[in-house]
Amino acid sequence: MAQPLKDLINTRSVAVLADGLAAAWAPFDRDRFVARALAGLDGLELKGRVAHVAAALHDALPLPYPQAAELVRECAGHVPLDLWSGWPATEHTAVQGLGHLRAAMDTLAVLTPFATGEFAVRPFLRHHRDDALKIMFEWAESPDEHLRRLASEGSRPRLPWAGRVEWLMSPGPTLPLLDRLRDDPSEYVRRSVANHVNDLAKDHPDEALGLLARWRSDGGSHVERVLRHAVRGLLRAGHPEALALVGATPGSGSVDALTLESGTVAVGERLGFTVAVTSGAAGPVLLKYAIRRAGSRRVFHLGQREAGGPGETFTLRKSHSFRPVTTRDEPPGDRELDVIVNGRVAASVPFTLVR
Repeated sequence: MAQPLKDLINTRSVAVLADGLAAAWAPFDRDRFVARALAGLDGLELKGRVAHVAAALHDALPLPYPQAAELVRECAGHVPLDLWSGWPATEHTAVQGLGHLRAAMDTLAVLTPFATGEFAVRPFLRHHRDDALKIMFEWAESPDEHLRRLASEGSRPRLPWAGRVEWLMSPGPTLPLLDRLRDDPSEYVRRSVANHVNDLAKDHPDEALGLLARWRSDGGSHVERVLRHAVRGLLRAGHPEALALVGATPGSGSVDALTLESGTVAVGERLGFTVAVTSGAAGPVLLKYAIRRAGSRRVFHLGQREAGGPGETFTLRKSHSFRPVTTRDEPPGDRELDVIVNGRVAASVPFTLVR
């Protein structure tokens, strides 16, 4: 079993941060910081551990914030920070630096190559909207791909695990950032841009599709890959304009046969199935499948084929895992498997999940 993420905030990660601060500031009481950071750590979950170590860091740096921030920045040059040792430092920045925008944002700029500042930048966007966004526009022009990526990732409307910033939920303010970064030479940055647009599409699909259509018209070396990744949520939902944007004919195509390896599958096992599909038009045939039960429908990628015209046939085999996960309960009972062809449910078959 994989190690829980919370366990990566541990004695080692605290020691790395402590070593860096001790190298940056001679009066730093390393032992006191480590003792406080580790006290009670085992009983906390991931984000609780991050906040706990950040509070210990604040206690260990009894200085005005701009001076403390300078030491945190210097720390990064002395030790090999990573996400787990550096995340508490970005959290310290978010909490203690809120009244010192430039010093805090400069600190996040230094830390983000080691421990992304995408979560820590949210309070500054919430409380210093225009000034924080101006600094993020500066980041978008940086030669450092980590900073360019932070400009896009930190301003995502629906950034996972992050606090909501209400004004980011409306399209407009961040679009110039995305225009600047949409054809970035770094895939790391471009993937963030696509995720940003995918977020936008969940609440404002027309605006997202209009933006992507404009990007395609404007051209670029990477526009098609960005576009396809950005519309994945709309494609999963069968949005006709998104399907058309990627060249697929909405609703075209049919399922000739859908067979299950078994009509019963146990929790922890896999459900195998085979589907035969016939294209209805030339172009992409986008295939998804959905698992349905009362009150729940989850859609998954099945495959994509390119048809030269109507009448081409394709056979695909897939197995779906019902391995238990901590974030989702799968109670036993009746289910339906849907196969979706270019946004339309083309075939369904029942099965039963058992213990």
